[in-house]
Amino acid sequence: MRTQLFVPAAALLLAASCSTGPKPPQPGSPAFLWNAAKATWHSGDFVKTGETLQQLVKTESEFTARSRPWSMLVASGLAQGYADAANNYDYGAKANRQNPMPFRKEASQLRSMATAAALEFAEEVHVFLDKDKTPTVALAFEFPSGGAAEPPAIRKITSGAWLQDSERESLLGQMLQRGVLHSVAAAAGSPDDTAKAAELFKTPDVQRPRAEFLYALAKELYDRSDLFTATKLDHPARLRLLCQEALEALQGVPESKDSKALTARIQAALKKIKAAS
Repeated sequence: MRTQLFVPAAALLLAASCSTGPKPPQPGSPAFLWNAAKATWHSGDFVKTGETLQQLVKTESEFTARSRPWSMLVASGLAQGYADAANNYDYGAKANRQNPMPFRKEASQLRSMATAAALEFAEEVHVFLDKDKTPTVALAFEFPSGGAAEPPAIRKITSGAWLQDSERESLLGQMLQRGVLHSVAAAAGSPDDTAKAAELFKTPDVQRPRAEFLYALAKELYDRSDLFTATKLDHPARLRLLCQEALEALQGVPESKDSKALTARIQAALKKIKAAS
């Protein structure tokens, strides 16, 4: 009887010893966070991806350098998505004169979220310029999901129709995906052609020349600064911050027709702030 009991026990021990292998990354470890970011990115949850990447870029590990470009583009894209959605709710408030308050409240909340993302973007660009000096920048992620066109439901909002909670949540998700899609396409050198940018990502770990990547960052910073203009949130200090970071990024870009034109627009925005103060 003892022999019969001993054999299964020995078999279990042998099976356990044979099943040992590389352990999966421990929760909270850089490798775990990197895998989590890739999973939520693949599923289209860019808000969660951004939160995970922010944890990676704030500590030093083997994943930090690869996380920085990705995190910056997610932050910029989310800022754009929130801001664009807010603008459309403003149009809805004007269209629905009988009950504009829900639209105005939604626009205000969306601009608060856009502000957080835009400031995170500017902060991460500052760190990137200070710590990353490589001649090429790796975009170590797959091309994002989503469509480049505005979601059809936007027309309902701008015409003054108030959507159900589930519809508004779905619409916002699509707007955020659209913002991130445009941000990544710009970094890939094709801001107006997402299909062309997607082709580039068929090769893993896309490598972008540093100067071209910096120009894309500067343009994104300048575009996101619109959130803080007098017609939107009217916050000159934050507008100045994003414009100054954009100029810092342009310091690493050889002079060209495009870089000169962008520099002129940024300097004009800064002069306008100074004149108004």
